[in-house]
Amino acid sequence: MIDLFGGHPETDALSEVDDVQFLDTTLRDGEQAPGVSLTAEEKARVARRLDAAEIDVIEAGSACTGPGERATIDRVTDLALDATVTSFCRGLERDIDLALECDVDGVNLVVPASDRHVTTKVDTSHEANVRNTAELVAYAKDHGLWVEVIGEDGSRAGVDYLEELMAASLEAGADRVCYADTVGHATPDRTLECVSRLADIGPTSTHTHDDLGLAVTNALVSVAAGADLVHGTIHGIGERAGNVALEEVAIALDHGYGVEPMDLGEVYGLAQLIAKLTGIPLAPNKAVVGQNTFTHESGIHTDGTLKDDAMYEPYPPEKVGRERRLALGKHAGRAGVEAALSERDVDVTDEQLAEVVERVKAIGDRGKRVTDADLLSIAEDVKGADRDRTVELLDLTAVSGVSPPTASVRLDVASETRKEAATGSGPVDAAMNAAENALSHEVDASLESYHVDAITGGTDALVTVEVEMARGDDHVTVTASDSDITSASVSAMVDAMDRLVADEGEQVIADD
Repeated sequence: MIDLFGGHPETDALSEVDDVQFLDTTLRDGEQAPGVSLTAEEKARVARRLDAAEIDVIEAGSACTGPGERATIDRVTDLALDATVTSFCRGLERDIDLALECDVDGVNLVVPASDRHVTTKVDTSHEANVRNTAELVAYAKDHGLWVEVIGEDGSRAGVDYLEELMAASLEAGADRVCYADTVGHATPDRTLECVSRLADIGPTSTHTHDDLGLAVTNALVSVAAGADLVHGTIHGIGERAGNVALEEVAIALDHGYGVEPMDLGEVYGLAQLIAKLTGIPLAPNKAVVGQNTFTHESGIHTDGTLKDDAMYEPYPPEKVGRERRLALGKHAGRAGVEAALSERDVDVTDEQLAEVVERVKAIGDRGKRVTDADLLSIAEDVKGADRDRTVELLDLTAVSGVSPPTASVRLDVASETRKEAATGSGPVDAAMNAAENALSHEVDASLESYHVDAITGGTDALVTVEVEMARGDDHVTVTASDSDITSASVSAMVDAMDRLVADEGEQVIADD
């Protein structure tokens, strides 16, 4: 066993790395997360964004899965991307033929590496596995494909056998080989041992999973050991605990070692798109793309950040397509509240500011989050001013006795009346869809969360609806109360949309 912390020479190699490539498998391994299924057009949208982010290789799917999957891969290959587009293939000639039908640039040929996969799963011998792999590589190369051979469950394979298998693959013409920690089993020292052996014989990739919470560490150790291509997915989606999150590897390489393996400015937009298409939300505390990553509430932290952007941030939010946010709650200080108001072009006197701070803290002390709308409402009340609205709900009709439920809304948008109708899974969903459609050209906002609380009893209970909407990195949370849940929901959504366009309403409407 290699002592990772004992001065092994490979551990210093990251400082000497000058180029690392990425293979994104969001469309294949990421799609294998429970409940995720992407259409051909959705895969095409993601692939375009991955290409714009300068991802080197895009694994578009598994051609062997069936006709539907091949249609989605075809849609990606039709895009004529700069990236190399590949298909996942098992150790079968037929899988390579199916990949060829999809006009991919290459294949990721997955063959058994550990004893349990060679003898138990595939029921073959170690020698036959090596011969079969070499023959498959030669077949794929004869058909003009880029070939990467992945030793499945490589982290639990005997290192000598793994090296023998991969060496035979390279000798047969493979462009590269890949160390795969298929079940997220490996510790960093095990990864270092395996990858350093493989990197000595040829171009080596690494494929790590996060079952032990070590996916990023193992990816970085792999690079230090000589791997020059990292497999992963955007925000780490995938089977079980997921794959390594490419954006985390990217920022670690860029910030720590000056290596930029992708266009970091595209990261957040990519993550938002994939979260929307897969239905897997971004965790608030997720590195790089989580909502809280560049959000500061503590008075001490906010004050320090206002004095020096880097005071409590390792890298600026703009690097990954983000913006800094100042959140308000019981920890808020005078400087943070003043800055938050200033961001919204609200001017207050010193006396008014003190009262706003007091009210913000009072809400926070009750265990409540101080929303953007709360802050503006408090400031308006303290100043005795009325807010000029850009968007206002004029009329709402919802019908639930039909299939599907339908709703129509009438909005005043910058003194222009707009009507929109929509259907949904229920009257609330239909009404909110109608409201969103009526403003989609201006706001292009997404509903991040929706929460309902009944605050009185009885059949005519008053309910409070809280919605959070986002437009890029701008998040607005608004609450509305009514005895009619549909009315409360739409009122909250319209108010949130109005807040999102408030700073640029006239220009946005003019540009439509």
